[in-house]
Parts: sequence; structure tokens; C-alpha cells
Amino acid sequence: MRIKFWGVRGSTPVSGKEYLRHGGDTTCVEIRDNSKEVIIIDAGTGIRALGKKLARENLKSFTMLFTHSHWDHVIGFPFFKPVYNKNTRITVMGCSFSPDPVREIVAKTMQPPGFPVKFEEISAHFEFKSVLETGCDFEKIRMIPIETSHPNQGLGYKFEEGGRKFVFITDNELGFQHPGGKTFQDYVQFCRGADLLVHDATYTDAEYPRKKTWGHSTFQQAVELAVKARVRKLGLCHHDHDRTDSEIGRMVKKSGKILKARKSDVKCFAVYQGQEIEL
Repeated sequence: MRIKFWGVRGSTPVSGKEYLRHGGDTTCVEIRDNSKEVIIIDAGTGIRALGKKLARENLKSFTMLFTHSHWDHVIGFPFFKPVYNKNTRITVMGCSFSPDPVREIVAKTMQPPGFPVKFEEISAHFEFKSVLETGCDFEKIRMIPIETSHPNQGLGYKFEEGGRKFVFITDNELGFQHPGGKTFQDYVQFCRGADLLVHDATYTDAEYPRKKTWGHSTFQQAVELAVKARVRKLGLCHHDHDRTDSEIGRMVKKSGKILKARKSDVKCFAVYQGQEIEL
């Protein structure tokens, strides 16, 4: 399983010299299995560059999974080059266990007057499917979802291939249980033994009291989850839009100190735009 992060920023895209290391594009993740099947998670602004790559490779069939439909996770969709190719076939799987709103996740990004081209006018062929609570099988990868603790709800995902496990849970508040969300222990069980856990780490513990109920975790909470779940590696993601590279670096150092004090073998890092990981 090969994983590439095309966008790891939260809430809004950013630019500037203080964001060069970790990048400024919002959430988009590419997963490829050993048979080269492509799974895309979310359509934040990072999907624009991914679309250019897929077009160069002449790939015309893939699956798009959405964690939820908040705007920073969907705003890149109209700029995803493959949707303007009539030979492209995209299976879209939505951020709820009901198939009804799945189409709206992408269609709403192209509603007038917000965008000049309507969703009905683009060329690609779409198939919309619900996400089953039991998950589903792709060519080589098994996917299992979990409901996240976030305003308006959402889903996190676990991917398994050849005994390897990758868990991706963004926009998840471990310190507060929103309607539809799970308990901390539920997330521990879901992440148990993962080779790689990439989890929301938007805030610090000092910032959290002012941001509680906003739907995001602190990096300390993400570290605690990783320790309790006994994962091998933890990637901090959904970086706050005001969080500079140097500040993110300090978060990673503090995470390392916590892990050392807990005598944990978890390896912690901050995910950056363009990063590729093979499991």
C-alpha cells in the first residue's frame, strides 16, 4: 500500500514562507494498492495537483472517499482535471451511511453563482455509493469506516492490505463526543495495532479550552490515542491554518518527549504535503 499526502492543512488553504515545509493545501490523500488501484480521500485544494498527475498517467478510473462535506475538504473538486474528461469513471462514496447526500458532496461545489460550470455539465461518468458500516473490499484493500466526533458528523477510515493497516481520522474531537461520534475507547479499539495512524492534531492543550466543541483534537490527545492503541507510527495532520512550520516542529518535539516519558515505542511525525509512505 502506497500513500501520498497532497494536502494536510485544515480549515482554509494558506501560502507564505512560514508554510513551505508542511504545505498550504487542504486535505487530499492518495492510496494505491499493489495492483495500482487508486483511492482518493477528500477533495481539498490538494486534489488539483493530484488531478494533473492522474491526467499525465492517463488513469481514468478511481474511487473517491469523503470524510465529510465541510468546505475545506471539497473545494478542490471543480479544479480536479479528470472530471472534464468524458472517459473518466469515478465512484464516489460519501461521508455517511446513507446514499442520499453522496452526490451533493461534489455537486454543491459547482452550484451557481459560486462556480461558472454546473456539475451536470462536466464530462466524467459518476457512480454514487453509500459507505456500509461493515466496510467494503477494493481490488486488494479492505476498507472499514468509523463515525467521527465532529459537527455535522463524518467518517474516518481504516485500510488493510497484506496484513498492513493504515488508519486515517481527520476532523475528530477526542475531547468531546458530538452526536454520532464515538467514545475515546472506541477509537482506541478501531486504531489498535495500526502500522500508521494519521490523526487530527489541530490544537495544543493550551488552545483547546477556547476551541472545545469545534470538532478537532489536540496533538497531545492524538499522542494519547496512539499510545493506548499501540500503533507503530503516528502522523499529526489537519494542521491549523495559522500553524507555522516551526510551530509544527515544536509540536513533534513535545510529542516525542511525551512518548519517551510514557516509555512508548510509537514514532511520531507531522505529515507534510507531498509526503509518500509505503506500508
